[in-house]
Amino acid sequence: MGEKVKVGVIGGGLMGREVASAFGRWFAMRDCPVTPELVAVADLDEATREWFRQVGTVTWLGADYRELLAIEDIDVVYVAVPHHLHERIYLDVLVAGKDLLAEKPFGIDLGAAERIVAGIGDRFVRCSSEFPFYPGAQRFMAEVGSGRLGRVLDIVAGFHHSSDLDASKAANWKRQSATCGEIGVMGDLGMHVVHVPFRLGWEPESVYAQLQKGYAERPDGKGGRTSCDTWDNATLHTTVHIGSDPVPMRLEMKRMAPGETDTWFIEVRGTEGGARFSTKEPKTFWSFRIDGEQQWQRTDLGFGTPFKTITGGIFEPGFPDILMQMWAAFLTERAGALGERFGCATPEEAVRSHRLFAAALESQENSSVVRL
Repeated sequence: MGEKVKVGVIGGGLMGREVASAFGRWFAMRDCPVTPELVAVADLDEATREWFRQVGTVTWLGADYRELLAIEDIDVVYVAVPHHLHERIYLDVLVAGKDLLAEKPFGIDLGAAERIVAGIGDRFVRCSSEFPFYPGAQRFMAEVGSGRLGRVLDIVAGFHHSSDLDASKAANWKRQSATCGEIGVMGDLGMHVVHVPFRLGWEPESVYAQLQKGYAERPDGKGGRTSCDTWDNATLHTTVHIGSDPVPMRLEMKRMAPGETDTWFIEVRGTEGGARFSTKEPKTFWSFRIDGEQQWQRTDLGFGTPFKTITGGIFEPGFPDILMQMWAAFLTERAGALGERFGCATPEEAVRSHRLFAAALESQENSSVVRL
């Protein structure tokens, strides 16, 4: 089973429950040298906490996260709370001497992200971003690194979903800049979109942003209405350099994308080839070739995840599987054993994403191209 690491969760909502589920399936992991054990959960809502009573390893439940941080033998803390709480809680985790897997966007704004990084010290900290652990995303990065694409001509990456198309959906903290941040959807989805480009060295040098707001108000869940002031859609037209060549890279983050549920995608095209992957087809990788004729070729990848599990190679992975993969990468890198395998988003990458989003806000305000 390998080294055991005791984990506490602050914020027991959707992602807190997914983490509990991932750890509960850890016996399916074949080659991770670390076994996580969820031992404590802090959440303000009693009903949310009660759900975790069915998790046999959990020995502490409470409303005050500071009590969780005082538990001496907790090694790692995962925090999934609204963005305006990130800075305070992340820094409290670090001061308590715990390692941290932080939810994106690593603070409500650039200043918060920089202050969090300044407080890391010798703790091991990474930022949550699951989608690059899909086999298709891994193959995409290998294809880019192969040199078979020739001169890169354009790049597109994005994350689309459509839950906010429903005007009757009650407002939550993501609808308010005070709690979600002025960056809105960029904070919600942006780390997912930039993780692979950043890791491939595609660093935006300039950005022209087109940001959109959806409904100005929504039901407040109490019989009334409340205003909504966050950006719901963001399209960032950026320029990166690959070698000596400037290359356009479009980054899309949309909470109002008709026809989508929850789709992450990335595509690159070059003079000699191309590659693309979308979670709409979770086991399919597309590669482009020019061999007399131009053709896209489909390859079924199956369950070729970075960390091997008991799951047969003919099956396709889903979100619970790649969440396990991300945690395996976090725990293995923390143990110093990651090697050549893909790692979680770093604090430095999280800050770079914030710099891009801050520039996007400036671009939107002034209808101008902003250099980073």
